Amino acid sequence: MIGDFSVSSLLEKGDVFSDVRGSTAAEIYDFVCSSAKLPEGLDAQVLKNELVQRELVLSTAVGNGIAIPHPRRPLLKNTDDARIIVCFPKVPVEMESPDGLSVYAMFILLSDSTQSHIHTLSALAKLFRDVSFRKILSSKPSKKVLVEEIRSRGF
Repeated sequence: MIGDFSVSSLLEKGDVFSDVRGSTAAEIYDFVCSSAKLPEGLDAQVLKNELVQRELVLSTAVGNGIAIPHPRRPLLKNTDDARIIVCFPKVPVEMESPDGLSVYAMFILLSDSTQSHIHTLSALAKLFRDVSFRKILSSKPSKKVLVEEIRSRGF
């Protein structure tokens, strides 16, 4: 595998947004896609449309107030452009979560290949099982704190 696919390294390349206004996932995506540092060649509107379309197929909410929005297909051409963008909506958003809880944390995953995408989804799923990590997430930590917490857990 080429490149560092650790969650912490992907988040370091991404952004963290807190108290994002919006009452729907699409409104949140609109803000994130127009505000995030996106890789060169990735159009913000294309990304937003892909995220919205993916949500229409099946909710990306995984439970416990967390969602992992992602395009249905890799949009990046280079491994080094992969990243995670974290968003904490000001008010939790209804996203048809399997446990019925509204989403207060979104980890938007951008990858260059199916292999890296699945690897990162698996790592995130393991991370989200950690109750103490979810408690930290609920405090809407800064990017620095979030990266440190994820790295300290081996992700």
